[in-house]
Amino acid sequence: MSDCIFCKIIAGEIPSSTVYEDEDVKAILDVNPAAKGHVIVLPKTHAADVFEISDESLSKAVCVAKKIAAALKKTYNCDGVNILQNNGEAAGQTVFHLHIHVIPRFKGDTVSVGWKPGEMPSDMAETAEAIRANLEV
Repeated sequence: MSDCIFCKIIAGEIPSSTVYEDEDVKAILDVNPAAKGHVIVLPKTHAADVFEISDESLSKAVCVAKKIAAALKKTYNCDGVNILQNNGEAAGQTVFHLHIHVIPRFKGDTVSVGWKPGEMPSDMAETAEAIRANLEV
């Protein structure tokens, strides 16, 4: 995609600080990090989101995200790691090339990626059934 910033980074048209690269995936430091060491994992094949990417490409990217998380844990001795992937503007996606954020976390840090837990719904069985009815396995 000629107008995709992540495709341009993958192609080397825009400089980046690469922490990992193989034939399918590139992982770079985020230029607007939530925390020091925040990495973005980029499949090299363009897909806007989880609905467009192949299972194989997504699997490779998630495996790299796991390796990056382990490296962050060793590097920073962090208390935890967020692995996040947003799909669609309403979910917080701002660049429409699937990417996975890997963010080191420390107790008491100011990184905010959560939500307020709601009350347990009374219709959980019906909700689960509705989702199962549309699940393609």
